[in-house]
Amino acid sequence: MLILIPVESVMDQKSRIATLVNKKAWALVKFESGEIQYIQFFENRTAIGEEWIDFVILENKFENYMEFMQEGMMVLVRRQEESIEEIMEAFKFKELDEIGV
Repeated sequence: MLILIPVESVMDQKSRIATLVNKKAWALVKFESGEIQYIQFFENRTAIGEEWIDFVILENKFENYMEFMQEGMMVLVRRQEESIEEIMEAFKFKELDEIGV
């Protein structure tokens, strides 16, 4: 499955989540069998080129998430996690909150 996360900088699994307003890039995480398969970074969403992204994980529940829901993505928000690594660990154990309309 593919998971999209707005991040402060392009680095690696240690990259920190950012608000949509403050993001510098998008991290696209391929997550299969409870493991991160790979992480790719993109400056904008149009460069991603994937037809379907399963989840987007946002910094907080006050973000503008309707666009993602309209595209068919499930929208989750972090609790206390900050890095991609921490967020994906929380995702694996279903410790992220779901946003609903």
